[in-house]
Amino acid sequence: MTTRVMKFGGTSVGSLERIRASAAIVAAECARGDSVAVVVSAMAGETDRLLSLVRSLGFGLGDEETDVVLSAGEQISAALMSMALSEHGLTSRSFMGWQARIRTDGPPGAARISGLDASPIQSALREGCIPVMAGFQGASVNERLRTLGRGGTDLSAVALAAALGAHCDIYTDVDGVFTTDPRIEPNARRIGKISYDEMLELAAQGAKVLQTRSAEFAKARNVPLRVLSSFAEPGQSEGTMIMQAEDIAERRIVSGIAYARDQARIALRGISAESTALAAVFGGLAEADIGIDMIVQSPASEKDRANLEFTIDRRDLDRALVCIGESDARDVLSETGLAKVSVVGLGLNRRADVARILYGALGKQKIGIRTLATSEIKISALIENEGVEHAVRALHAAYGLDGADG
Repeated sequence: MTTRVMKFGGTSVGSLERIRASAAIVAAECARGDSVAVVVSAMAGETDRLLSLVRSLGFGLGDEETDVVLSAGEQISAALMSMALSEHGLTSRSFMGWQARIRTDGPPGAARISGLDASPIQSALREGCIPVMAGFQGASVNERLRTLGRGGTDLSAVALAAALGAHCDIYTDVDGVFTTDPRIEPNARRIGKISYDEMLELAAQGAKVLQTRSAEFAKARNVPLRVLSSFAEPGQSEGTMIMQAEDIAERRIVSGIAYARDQARIALRGISAESTALAAVFGGLAEADIGIDMIVQSPASEKDRANLEFTIDRRDLDRALVCIGESDARDVLSETGLAKVSVVGLGLNRRADVARILYGALGKQKIGIRTLATSEIKISALIENEGVEHAVRALHAAYGLDGADG
């Protein structure tokens, strides 16, 4: 018997109708003989609604009581899903994160899972009960409720699957991982199989189908992972398998094009070139949990000084400027209205013409590139926000993804 963790996102539990449809998918899986545990997100829009209430009282993300409020959305979904499963004659019980013994460390609103004792879930499974766990949450060492940040229910599901030695199915509103956003490029194709590394890069570069930390966790624990649609009839979603690269027989040079709008660029002109000074800049950003990308360092005209540039999410700009305010840079500049487009694929490091294709495709669209960053499996360009859709379509065609097979 296969044990399977089935995670349903916000759109999959966005109404009673959608909860019932998702419950039917669970019931069909049980009928095939699998042992099933379920993990649910809050109903679509509920977390934002709860956060607006919090903010109306002068609180926000990072406050302990905010975590208590925000976690309520998943708790409601868990109970409703359990009730919906009973309509199929199935025995089910909801579990909050602390009841599933998920331990966390880190600050409120951005905690990380430090441990998961799955024995309560295992006991329910042995009793023939379907446990429905509220995602996105756990408990700190001092028994305070903590949330895992946006998309944290994916992480909850993968962590539970790892603890159970189970397969993990992520149900969303699209039928798997696509070569790019189908809303921008109608020729986007579903990817049948993709490696953990590629999925991690696509998630990190803006693809929203899977949360970045969950992809990292799945790779580290080798959790068999699928992304499927809850909007298809039970058993009809083909989805995408996420696995080790060596298990994929045919690998494409490029797997997909990702994008992230609302990026900001920070430039520190004439900062000390000493490694300790540069480490202090990034150390302060790390302590504030501000993610950075596309780092470029070059010599300044002044001896023993350097110019340092990097990109961050626009929403983090004000906090980032405070963090680097005490640096010894001669000048600190910032720019907004930017976006990042990324080409991801295991074959990129074997191609000498990757950059040529990117520059050529964007050049034909008269899209200027502010910064370029590369790794073994991705190449990213920083451009203006207004050019994102043209860039995505141009790159999708240039790298031969328009006619890609699933």
